[in-house]
Amino acid sequence: MNILFIGDIVGRPGRELVRKGLRALVEQYGVDLVIANAENAAAGFGLTRDIGETLLEAGVDVMTSGNHIWDKKDVLEYIGLEPRLLRPANYPAGVPGRGAYVAQTGDGRAVGVINVMGRVFMLQIDDPFAVVLREIEAIRHRTRVIIVDFHAEATSEKNAMGWHLDGKVTAVLGTHTHVQTADERILPNGTAYLTDAGMTGPHDSIIGMDRDPSLARFLTAMPAKFEPATGNPRLNGALIEADDKTGRATRITRISCSEADLAEMAERTGAGRKAPARIT
Repeated sequence: MNILFIGDIVGRPGRELVRKGLRALVEQYGVDLVIANAENAAAGFGLTRDIGETLLEAGVDVMTSGNHIWDKKDVLEYIGLEPRLLRPANYPAGVPGRGAYVAQTGDGRAVGVINVMGRVFMLQIDDPFAVVLREIEAIRHRTRVIIVDFHAEATSEKNAMGWHLDGKVTAVLGTHTHVQTADERILPNGTAYLTDAGMTGPHDSIIGMDRDPSLARFLTAMPAKFEPATGNPRLNGALIEADDKTGRATRITRISCSEADLAEMAERTGAGRKAPARIT
């Protein structure tokens, strides 16, 4: 089984990369299921219903999120209606939405997706290390393949979560920092790990935002309005190959594609000339 995880989608440039290039990636790598972190898809902050529906139509099967999930007010209703949109499971009881979902591939195989958020330099919400174990147990009877999006700032906390879940899930993939790390590996008990999957959006930027306001904030410490940049859009993520009978990962490959890469892939696979069937 091949699972594509797309790192934080930032603004219109990120959405356009997914819309134009995702089907080519699916064809190129024989992807069975697509997961994408979508919490920055709406102008760099939050998610709206219209944008969520657009991503699903483009071929994303499950959307994860993090600390920016509540930035657009209409998500409060949408997240209660759309089970394929997750928020961190360790938000306190009573918060709208859910933190886990069991998706189905086109041929009927189940894949569990769990979203949790770290606490180092982040909101002091419930313990992600305890909550994620409860979420795993709640879906274990339905699938052996489980992907965890750990939305966290500190690399140490992400490392710790990888070791905490080694052998318990198929993959632990970090999000939030928007900078792809180069430490992909299969841990000793069969869990694929990557500290941060990176950002799908404009890379001639400061983590997706226009450089000038961002630099001014660092140089003056004064408030600044951040807007998504546009230059050098790239799609970052990871491809996980898994044994669906054991739930163990057999390979993890980092993905980093430019617009030109995706266009070439679309031409080679024919994805640009036809509309492939939805994965789910």
